[in-house]
Amino acid sequence: MSIAFLREFAPTGERSTSNYDAVTEHLQIEADRPEGMLLHCAGFAEDGTFRMFDIWPAKSSSTLHRRAPGARHPRGCGRHRGAAGSRRAL
Repeated sequence: MSIAFLREFAPTGERSTSNYDAVTEHLQIEADRPEGMLLHCAGFAEDGTFRMFDIWPAKSSSTLHRRAPGARHPRGCGRHRGAAGSRRAL
């Protein structure tokens, strides 16, 4: 069984991915993909909502957070300028 995570950030009128890019670089996701991660994608919806979508095997679903406890707001990466993101298991 797999678990899907969807995180959504409310539209702010800005289409910059600088915060997302900084966190992705900090975690070295491209070079060192977390064990068990089956899929990760992110981007803007037509209404400006920024969404991140991950699929993990059920037993590996929190590997990224265990590996990088500072993933939420690593030093120097700043916070998302919009409304707080929501995270829900699907």
